Amino acid sequence: MDNSICTRLQSIHERMEAACKRAGRNPEELLLVAVSKTKPLSDIESANQCGQLHFGENRAKELQDKMELSDSQDIVWHFVGPMQTNKIKYMVEQVDWIQSVYKKKYFREIEKRASRIDRTIQTTIQVNISREDQKQGCRADELPGLLEYAQNLEHVRVRGLMGMATYTDNPEDVRSEFSRLKEIFDAHQSFNGGSVHLEHLSMGMTNDFEVAIEEGATLVRVGRAIFGERDYTD
Repeated sequence: MDNSICTRLQSIHERMEAACKRAGRNPEELLLVAVSKTKPLSDIESANQCGQLHFGENRAKELQDKMELSDSQDIVWHFVGPMQTNKIKYMVEQVDWIQSVYKKKYFREIEKRASRIDRTIQTTIQVNISREDQKQGCRADELPGLLEYAQNLEHVRVRGLMGMATYTDNPEDVRSEFSRLKEIFDAHQSFNGGSVHLEHLSMGMTNDFEVAIEEGATLVRVGRAIFGERDYTD
């Protein structure tokens, strides 16, 4: 077991609790997703042995390989990467959450494949809060149609919204983006019903998760601060 991963996890939880204290929130509202992309399964196993249960991957094939190789029975797997219809087949047999859905065609494909094996997949809808062309996600005005469509699905649950802020060295620069997603989240609570249960806000990564928590995040996706540097950002 890599004890340095345990030390980093403890540090992240302490920072999460401090952010909650500043915002007057209960730390028990938060869920940490350890984003393990490009990292070996041994790192995931070390984090799992330290009590980490939720893990995220942003490549469908890498996620599939790790799910198949892992012996752990308590890991909750999240897909947090860019969506493609033809990648969904790699996930549905074992993935628990798909966080980056933003089109009806993705919901249709998840529903079709999950129904064949009688599984229910938890999802969040990705909203493009940074308004960057290179980032996926729907516009706020597209949300009502997506939520109404999802209400009638049988093997998909929409549990909240997800957003990726502009990458910056100063997290204060993106506070307004997190605040906007929280406003959008609050404004669409009337769509709860059927398979839609808007209870989670997935936002915040290594660079900015504390600001995201202060603005209402319930799921934070942290990679480098747990597993160390990569060749690209998480």
